[in-house]
Amino acid sequence: MSRDKNMLLRIQSPEGTKRVEIAASDTTLNLYEKVHDVFDLNSFAFALFKERNQKHEITSSKSSTLRYHGLRHGDMIYLVPINGALLFSTSSNNSNQSGEPVVPQTSSTSTSSTGRPSSAVGLSKALSNIQEDEVDVQLSKIDGKIKRKRDEKLCRHNSNAACVHCSPLEPFDENLMKEQNIKHLSFHSYIRKLTSGVDRGKFLALEDISCRIRNGCKDHPPWPKGICSKCQPSAITLNQQVYRHVDNLTFENTNLVEKFLYYWRTTGLQRVGILYGNYEIHADVPLGIRANVVAIYEPPQESTRDSVRLVQDQKEELVDRIAEALDLRRVGWIFTDLVPKDLQNGTVKHTRNIDSHFLSAQECIMAGFYQNAHPNPCKYSSSGYFGSKFVTVCVTGDKNNQVIMEGYQVSNQCMALVRDNCLLPTKDCPELGYVRESSDKQYVPDVYYKEKDSYGNEVSRIARPLPVEYLLVDVPASTPNTPQYSFNPDPTKEPFPVENRMIDTQLQDFNALSQYLSQFGQEQFFTAISDFHLLLYIAAMDMLPMHDCMGPLLEAIRTKNVELAEEWSRSEQWATVEQLIAASSPPPSRPGSVAAGGVSVGVGASPNGPKWTCSICTYLNRMDLAECEMCSSPRMMDL
Repeated sequence: MSRDKNMLLRIQSPEGTKRVEIAASDTTLNLYEKVHDVFDLNSFAFALFKERNQKHEITSSKSSTLRYHGLRHGDMIYLVPINGALLFSTSSNNSNQSGEPVVPQTSSTSTSSTGRPSSAVGLSKALSNIQEDEVDVQLSKIDGKIKRKRDEKLCRHNSNAACVHCSPLEPFDENLMKEQNIKHLSFHSYIRKLTSGVDRGKFLALEDISCRIRNGCKDHPPWPKGICSKCQPSAITLNQQVYRHVDNLTFENTNLVEKFLYYWRTTGLQRVGILYGNYEIHADVPLGIRANVVAIYEPPQESTRDSVRLVQDQKEELVDRIAEALDLRRVGWIFTDLVPKDLQNGTVKHTRNIDSHFLSAQECIMAGFYQNAHPNPCKYSSSGYFGSKFVTVCVTGDKNNQVIMEGYQVSNQCMALVRDNCLLPTKDCPELGYVRESSDKQYVPDVYYKEKDSYGNEVSRIARPLPVEYLLVDVPASTPNTPQYSFNPDPTKEPFPVENRMIDTQLQDFNALSQYLSQFGQEQFFTAISDFHLLLYIAAMDMLPMHDCMGPLLEAIRTKNVELAEEWSRSEQWATVEQLIAASSPPPSRPGSVAAGGVSVGVGASPNGPKWTCSICTYLNRMDLAECEMCSSPRMMDL
């Protein structure tokens, strides 16, 4: 009987030491449960050790007893979280100021294994707080049915009636899609199809795939020591996505793409840009959405002839704020993959085709990363988001060796694989991806895809490796027949340089600002200032940043209000810029000087000649320089 007498064990944790009363004949599973209860832990993501240096682990088992591990009355056991898990909850996280417990957000939108919400009331509360995009709100109010004219041969009724030959068609009608050569349903047509049943979509719940182990399972120790069917993610079978969130991407004029390609044409280096624009209804597809691009921002990057490496952008938040003030948002990204074939004829190689690849696995992962960073608000999802409207555009060569734009999105399944860090690129085959294998640090569910074997039978293959065409959705990219201009439309003027281009002729500096504005008269201020790249420059000028006072100007450009823009041009801040521009103008040429390239070069060009002192950093500069060679401040002329 003495053997069954309870004993006290001391459990030391990062939050302090507590005691557990347990019998020596109890299993280690009982010990784990008692430790979990006495510390009030969030999960079982912890391990117990007999020594402080994490040696001699006490594994959780239903058959191993404490006596087997040699534990005695008064022994010290050490609790260690696994993989940095947060086990201890504070009072501030579990209660509010009134002392009442706070229900986590996920509790109101929890779903069952079937994907349907476990609480209709909780789902309705979640849906009421979702702010969808304006284009989604507009499409939800449209009937969407395709009207047909009366067929004179088949219809036997008067003009006020309808029959099966002339009644309106649903936007998801398969025959209609084949006739109009539409490859994918629009997202709202897909929603109408799901809600067209008897229940009218009452129990519709769109849920993203999860490739992670569900937390909080108390039946076993955490992975890799245990897993069960309750917390294990289901296997995934990849399918071609039948719908797409964006049905078309349009650049409002060809100058946008030409300006972007100018960098490759002058340097031969590849380039990446972020597309800014808005979403609108696309009339050519039933309930379709079109992304309209009005500007291309080029983030800091390191370019080569074969690759591009993005650098951390310190001005990313400022660019988004200015775009938001102009009623613009990020709608996609664009990159070049151009290899010249004949420089005289301007042709490029046709490298992306059905025999090679359309997007590489690395590009699919990058597209998935961007789409996860810009999720699509959706009222039919318990999480509030489903899929993404972010589009990927690749500029490459077509079969006629001409430059062409190809638009894509990756499927929601690919987004889940990228989000949960399950998808990898291959080393030698860009058209193949590879799904990670499970390890002691991460559990990865089985991923399959279906293909036909040599006998024509459809068989399942493990996605190691994985053809990336299972992850792609085509999005047509084009330019309109009638170009539109949200910014400066004057083609006779030299445009302001694009940001982050390390080329001598395309640097954004104060001299470039002075030269650009010198092309316009005082009455052309609105036309001159309506340049997206110029607005970004003056907002973050090193000498005189103006982002805090640009609100009225951005509002004037957004509403095309010329009078409001001219009123802003008379502000004190812009007057200071004009004074700096006037002071930085080169001095008039003196007798004996020689004009070279439009800049007066006289005696001051000699290293030993007279110099002027910068008023900012006191550096001595040559007389022929209009800016300080050290800090780029404009030269202040003596009046």
